[in-house]
Amino acid sequence: MAKILIVDDEIGIRELLSEILRDEGHDVILAEDAARARAIRNASCPDMVLLDIWMPDTDGITLLKEWAAAGQLTMPVVMMSGHGTIDTAVEATRIGAIDYLEKPIALQKLLSAVKRGLQRQPTIPIPTALTLAAFPDSMPLRELYRCLRQAAGQSRLILLQTGPGHLAELAARSLQTPGMPWLDLGTLDNAYDPTRLNTFQGGQLYLSALERLSRSQQKNLLSIVERLERYDLRLLVACGSNREELLAAGWDTALVERLFSHVMLGVPTLADIRGDLPELACRILRHLVDIKEVPLRRFSPTALSQLRRRDWPGGYGELYATIRNLAQASTEEEINLPENGLHVPDASATYPVSFELPLREARETFERMYFEHHLRLERGNITRLAQKTGLERTHLYRKLRQLGLHSGRSHEEN
Repeated sequence: MAKILIVDDEIGIRELLSEILRDEGHDVILAEDAARARAIRNASCPDMVLLDIWMPDTDGITLLKEWAAAGQLTMPVVMMSGHGTIDTAVEATRIGAIDYLEKPIALQKLLSAVKRGLQRQPTIPIPTALTLAAFPDSMPLRELYRCLRQAAGQSRLILLQTGPGHLAELAARSLQTPGMPWLDLGTLDNAYDPTRLNTFQGGQLYLSALERLSRSQQKNLLSIVERLERYDLRLLVACGSNREELLAAGWDTALVERLFSHVMLGVPTLADIRGDLPELACRILRHLVDIKEVPLRRFSPTALSQLRRRDWPGGYGELYATIRNLAQASTEEEINLPENGLHVPDASATYPVSFELPLREARETFERMYFEHHLRLERGNITRLAQKTGLERTHLYRKLRQLGLHSGRSHEEN
């Protein structure tokens, strides 16, 4: 039968509802407050939730909003209250609740609501990418999200100042309107034709590394910036250099001044939020399970400790790809690095190549490790890999096939 989560601060209500639903054959999990409900939702996805509105720590409406914003409202939720109003019921339904029960709850109404809920498919789609809204307990990420939303109200162009191991893509995804187009300008082979921007009307553009643009791409970027208003677009640009460094490198003055005259925000690195990294890792893993990229998995405390201690020079992209690889490789539900023999190589480590090998074999060994490293950092994106390694795409594909490597999915636009 179904796994049902009951969230209510009154122990009598929890026990009564639990007894009724267990008699119906359901597996019941109990939570006395929103904090416990969050933990249960992050650890496993219940088939249904009965959620009280009035609770001492966080009210049920706020928790419902959190789940909806984080893409976690993948199960039917029925709200419960002994002091509700029609306005409250309407708001809960608007956010995503499927039903509303007034206390004291009649037996038949409870069973009918549960039956309807379990037969109903979720109406809110799971987002394909995580956003900062998924991490309400991290103060640095919560503050970044607040600043981003404020900046978005002031400018269509936001410059994200970054360092090694940054979280710019996570930040940029957080401003994307659900269902609207997304285009990573850094994944394009050549200069992008600004006249095609009308196909992304109302969407969001992202540039993952301003410094990597060629001369023609720099010129093209200025044309794109000038068309943001016309096509109702927002552009977020990640940049690890300052104005003086770009000008010294020969960048067009008009473009540099245009970029740096808009809103600028500093984006934390994974090293800056090391204490929040276990939560970040667990939420990424939960998201991968929700979108069915990986089977149901969870991290052991030891594995989370290892992930927290490790440096992540490739930032959010490297962390995301590593977690996906660990979950896909694990044969057990609990990911425990030592027990499973899984090794997450440090991107900054020196890879040993035996000097006893013939030159051809030694070169091939090094190339395989080199491309494995950059494939992981770029999350299998061939276009970004070609830019980073300086290889033409056809040559790169041929090289990867020779080395027996698979790039995975290569997103050009999504």
